[in-house]
Amino acid sequence: MYNNDSVKELRVYGMATDPIYIGTGGYTIGRVDNTIVRDPITKLPKIPGSSLAGTWRYYAMLELISKIKNKQPAMNDIKSIDKNTLDEKIKTWIEKNPSKWNNNDWHFYYGNVTAKITCAGQDNTPQAEISNAPYAADDKGKTGHCGHCIICKGFGFSKKDLSWQGLIHFSDLNILFFPVFTRFGTKWITTKEILKHAKLYDEKIEGEIDEKLNSEEQKFCIALKELEEGKDKGHINLGWIYLPYKVGNLSINLNEIKIGDFEFTPDKIVIVPESLFSQIVNSNLEVRTSVSIDPITGAAKEGALFTSEAIPRGTIFYGDLRIHDKSAFKGLLDKVGDLPDYTMLKEALCDSKHFFETLGIGGMTTRGFGRIVLEIRDEDKNCEKVIPNQLNTGKTDPNGGEQK
Repeated sequence: MYNNDSVKELRVYGMATDPIYIGTGGYTIGRVDNTIVRDPITKLPKIPGSSLAGTWRYYAMLELISKIKNKQPAMNDIKSIDKNTLDEKIKTWIEKNPSKWNNNDWHFYYGNVTAKITCAGQDNTPQAEISNAPYAADDKGKTGHCGHCIICKGFGFSKKDLSWQGLIHFSDLNILFFPVFTRFGTKWITTKEILKHAKLYDEKIEGEIDEKLNSEEQKFCIALKELEEGKDKGHINLGWIYLPYKVGNLSINLNEIKIGDFEFTPDKIVIVPESLFSQIVNSNLEVRTSVSIDPITGAAKEGALFTSEAIPRGTIFYGDLRIHDKSAFKGLLDKVGDLPDYTMLKEALCDSKHFFETLGIGGMTTRGFGRIVLEIRDEDKNCEKVIPNQLNTGKTDPNGGEQK
């Protein structure tokens, strides 16, 4: 993973505990009516970074509101403080109310004083100026992005006089291991190229294996453990396709992808040829048939039968998060104010990811789709433990940056 003094990259692993449906929109003529998003190059299903970012923004806001909802002041109390800028008014209120806002974790970042649930989702007041954003409302009385809280600054916002990119960058979640039923039970398939891209191969062992396998042997599937007692080769059915396999001693870092209580063991993994992976995956997606119900008769509505495809339960994903620590830019752009640092942003992601396990991601989450368990990995490989700020040597304060 790429890291420097201002950008920290984190690996994200996920395991679908429900089928995942992220649709392309509209109906299509083909095997199913409602198709899911695919990579245009590999034709493999994926979870787009845009879906992940939008959902995570909402869940981070839910987590934030649950911690501060009884501690925030009324906006009129902030507005009435005799200071020139909104930042100064917020900090003055915090100084006068230390018992309400005296914690150094991300929930009590100073800008969260103005946070609202409407800081998640589409902005209702994009034409408001940043200095007036927390007070502004549209013609229906709905507020928009406040432009000051950790959610707005972490995920981005756009106002009349200031557009802010955000500090957290999301990649797509791509398939790492895909579950397929076989005569030996459920196996998770992947390819050598995917494992290389995910940096889960031991390069030395990989080189030794490549030297031993000639071009003909590389057409076989590779099982990491014996599938049949006493046999180092045979045949395995992966859905409808029947392929030859050999047992190979490939070294894969399976400890890296422990997700929740689920642990991979070598006997669960089969490595398939790159040329067949997409066909096997797309042939083994879950297809669910649904029908609309006539509210008068209570029976199926005529002509309302439709089918949807989804990534099946048990699929393992991988992707990356990049956090851009701009706390060192303090004072360079007065309208933005003090910025949250890397540690605060990572804590916000870690503390809110549990919502994916209950509320899910994508479409049809009220009908058995969407739940996924996410794990964030860095050098400490522990999202639950607050890691030290590796980009600053001082302690962090709730205003972002270092505590002097």
